[in-house]
Amino acid sequence: MRSDTISFDGGTIGDGETFIIAEAGSNHNGDLETAKKLVDAAAEAGADAVKFQTFRAERHFVEDSGTIPQMEGDKSIYETLAEVEMPYEWIPELHERAVEQDILFMSTPSDEQSAHELDPYVPMFKIESFNLSNYPFLESVAEIGKPMILSAGAHTYEEIEEAVEFLDSIDGPPTVLLHCVSAYPTDLSDINVRAIERIQSDFGLLSGLSDHTTDPVTAPSAAVAVGGSVVEKHFTLDNDMPGPDHDYALEPDELSEMVTAIRRTEMALGDGEIRVLEEEQGDIVRRHVHATVTIEAGEQLTEDNVALLSSGMKDPGLEPKHYEEVIGRTAARDIDKDDGITWDDLE
Repeated sequence: MRSDTISFDGGTIGDGETFIIAEAGSNHNGDLETAKKLVDAAAEAGADAVKFQTFRAERHFVEDSGTIPQMEGDKSIYETLAEVEMPYEWIPELHERAVEQDILFMSTPSDEQSAHELDPYVPMFKIESFNLSNYPFLESVAEIGKPMILSAGAHTYEEIEEAVEFLDSIDGPPTVLLHCVSAYPTDLSDINVRAIERIQSDFGLLSGLSDHTTDPVTAPSAAVAVGGSVVEKHFTLDNDMPGPDHDYALEPDELSEMVTAIRRTEMALGDGEIRVLEEEQGDIVRRHVHATVTIEAGEQLTEDNVALLSSGMKDPGLEPKHYEEVIGRTAARDIDKDDGITWDDLE
């Protein structure tokens, strides 16, 4: 279940390059051509995977589910979800489109049948937050044997801990646990990306962020900076499209901005090795031992004729740590004013 890297058909998670999931969700609005355009947009933005949601309303919500503010009109949650169910017949078509666009196809199953319908076409399973504590479902998906990415929104620390212990008890597959705040949208002040570090240290799992903020840069870049290996974010073709998940999702240009920001953050983080670049020109501004006046051969070096100065374009003298060793020594040859003083200049 635990691994420093997780390999799957099509790539690796944890190898130093953030795995970016463009979450299309149900923003296809029940239209296959729109779904294909979402695949194209995710690929063009540079995401590693495009992910949909595969569910059946009857296996997801009670029919008398009521309404919530995100839903338009008087339709219940159940009715709204029923309208955007992704037909199982779409799965091979969307997978084929993803292959053509050189992007991984993924979809979140919300029930066991959906997981098995997806199995031949996905390299791993993404489990939504609301199934984190659904142990029978977790066990069913785990038995398929593919890596899992779990979101942990709307669950307490203790519930997350219990879910991890459960997966341990069934010898679950390699797993990534994403920090998530299930508020749509999430305020930046509530996103708390440092929880990624807590997940990694406490559970020994690769982690990352399932992000519902509307800012395409800040939280995703911060997640990478604290060691996240995966970033997932909703996107849409147009924020003005009807449906519950469009208004807080990124539009295609913003998705591209997010991908660029993540890659630039990775570049800025580097590898942690400390080195001096040729471009730093350290000898120009670092201080070295230099003659402040012309010193003749046989003359003693003192604080009156030697100082620690920046070398500019002159050849540098000895490093400052040798200054006290130089004072009191005798010049072995003439030393011009401003010249760097080396051991060869001294008797």
